[in-house]
Amino acid sequence: MSWAGKILRVNLTAGTVTSEPLRMDWAKLYLGSRGLATKYLVEEIDAKVDPLSIDNKIIWATGPLTGTMASTGGRYTVVTKGPLTGAIACSNSGGYWGAELKMAGWDMVIFEGASAKPVYLSIEDDKAELKDAAHLWGKSVWETEGIIKKGHQDPLVRVSSIGLAGENKVLFAAVVNDLHRAAGRSGVGAVMGSKNLKAIAVRGTKGVGNIANPKEFMRVTYEKKKILQDNAVTGAGLPTYGTQVLMSVINEMGALPTRNHQDVAFEGAKDIGAEAMATPRATDGKKPLVTNQACFGCTIACGRIQKIDQNHFTVDNKPQYWGASGGLEYEAAWALGAANGVKDLDALQYANVLCNEQGMDPITFGATIGAVMELYQMGVLTKEQLGIDAQFGSAQALAHFAEITARGEGFGIEIGQGSKRLCTKYGHPELSMSVKGQEFPAYDSRGIQGMGLTYATSNRGACHLRSYTVASEVLGIPVKTDPLTADGKPELVMAFQDATAAFDSAGICIFTSFAWGLADVQPQVAAACGEEFTLENLSLIGERIWNMERDFNNRAGFTSKDDTLPKRLLEEPAKTGPAKGLVNKLPEMLPKYYDIRGWDGDGQLKAATRERLGL
Repeated sequence: MSWAGKILRVNLTAGTVTSEPLRMDWAKLYLGSRGLATKYLVEEIDAKVDPLSIDNKIIWATGPLTGTMASTGGRYTVVTKGPLTGAIACSNSGGYWGAELKMAGWDMVIFEGASAKPVYLSIEDDKAELKDAAHLWGKSVWETEGIIKKGHQDPLVRVSSIGLAGENKVLFAAVVNDLHRAAGRSGVGAVMGSKNLKAIAVRGTKGVGNIANPKEFMRVTYEKKKILQDNAVTGAGLPTYGTQVLMSVINEMGALPTRNHQDVAFEGAKDIGAEAMATPRATDGKKPLVTNQACFGCTIACGRIQKIDQNHFTVDNKPQYWGASGGLEYEAAWALGAANGVKDLDALQYANVLCNEQGMDPITFGATIGAVMELYQMGVLTKEQLGIDAQFGSAQALAHFAEITARGEGFGIEIGQGSKRLCTKYGHPELSMSVKGQEFPAYDSRGIQGMGLTYATSNRGACHLRSYTVASEVLGIPVKTDPLTADGKPELVMAFQDATAAFDSAGICIFTSFAWGLADVQPQVAAACGEEFTLENLSLIGERIWNMERDFNNRAGFTSKDDTLPKRLLEEPAKTGPAKGLVNKLPEMLPKYYDIRGWDGDGQLKAATRERLGL
């Protein structure tokens, strides 16, 4: 079976590192990664715990397909109670770190307690120990990774770490590995910082050899890779344009949130999308996009590597930013660009680079800047408070805010609390475009109705990666549905939520779902883990994971009142485009969603649902 069968438990208070066997009875019910780590977390912490207290725990976890030859099998998750939302936090990352942990012989690492001084965990196959990190504290993610590799005299060590944002407990601090791959959302990096944990360095040389049926696994993974290769999205669109291919598509259908969701289309979309990245600049004749890049085992290669014009104002006299670095994904380009009315592509990349360098979620950061700019537009915030003129569209303001938030200086400290707390402090909580305290990604739910229900019911706060109904409503995958109607959306959202939980827990990338369904994942899991993983069983696992997360949130204090959207989306109709005159139809969708979920009118699991799922 494809699990390593071992976990590391690190007590940061006592300074101990111990090995223990994986609970295989739980692995059969929750699979791995997101599902299995969440099971451990909810069993071991009080749901009402303060996320930044010593009593919270944080877990790094791989899935059974992580480190194998399954396409995109390099994913890992970081699971904790999130400080941005107070809800369950599960943030997923690619790169090479997850596969390295698995190859070192570990399924997951659980951290509990808090260290009195900065430390990092070093893992070299079976050898694991805490090391002093005083020399790393105050360093960026990039510096930390370089220092650790040099100190271990091994360039192949993989590092998962925090930058200044995590140290300063920015509530949307990310955990970053391989320089620009991130477990980005919900503030998992702040929990890491609260425990004085700077990094986990891992080197694995064992490989993943315990596949249940090796010959069948080789056969079926080859077959499924061919499906990815032949698909228009995973075989052509994403490799060529990355996720940025969506910028013009979503803008043209009137669902690109602009200037803090005041508008649904951005006049500068063409200047910050995939086409602009691939077009030579007028200033230096060079393309911003250098190449694409793949994570471990990935046959899609959607990642972007990008360069900033050396003469751009953001990098003037800053040669450390002149080289190629992790480039703009669609969500980041939207949050740093359209959400703020900024159409300067190099300014967006500069802010994105700072997010990578210091470990910040660009979605929450950019969306929070959108709220700041609207408060400035209203006269609630002033130039004296912000340190700069912050009109919508100001690339200078965007760059300034990225710098002071990354460093934890001045008004950047308030930005680091996220839009919900910031807008509430200044008397306009309705201007926070968030659910459960987490900011929306790049889809306006007046133009894509299913995403409104997705956001409202997401267990980790507003999120597109828990139910990407855009696939169906916009791209026609697996079937085309009308984005402007509420009809059928409760069933669609539930199906996406449950399937996504299974994909995540297997240890593969959710982008494979543009070409694969659960029926494609199931034979890979069965060949790797055992024949008991039937399609029906895998579907049930996804549903079980979703309901487990929901139950934790309910015990943490969340109710049906938290399954809502900002008034702007429920009461202010879209001004232009196909959705003109529409608001989101959440009140129509939510009761039916509760009903098919097997929840009562308060959003609590019914006894029959608990019994059926074994919760």
